[in-house]
Amino acid sequence: MKKLLVLAALAGVGYLVYRQMTADKSEQDLWSEATEAPDLR
Repeated sequence: MKKLLVLAALAGVGYLVYRQMTADKSEQDLWSEATEAPDLR
């Protein structure tokens, strides 16, 4: 039972890390788009 609880805790932590990484990537993409030079063709 303890192994299952540890496995569930590790999965939860892994999910939180994944969400934080994707949020950081999305914010970086948004910042990059907002600060790039406009296309004035």
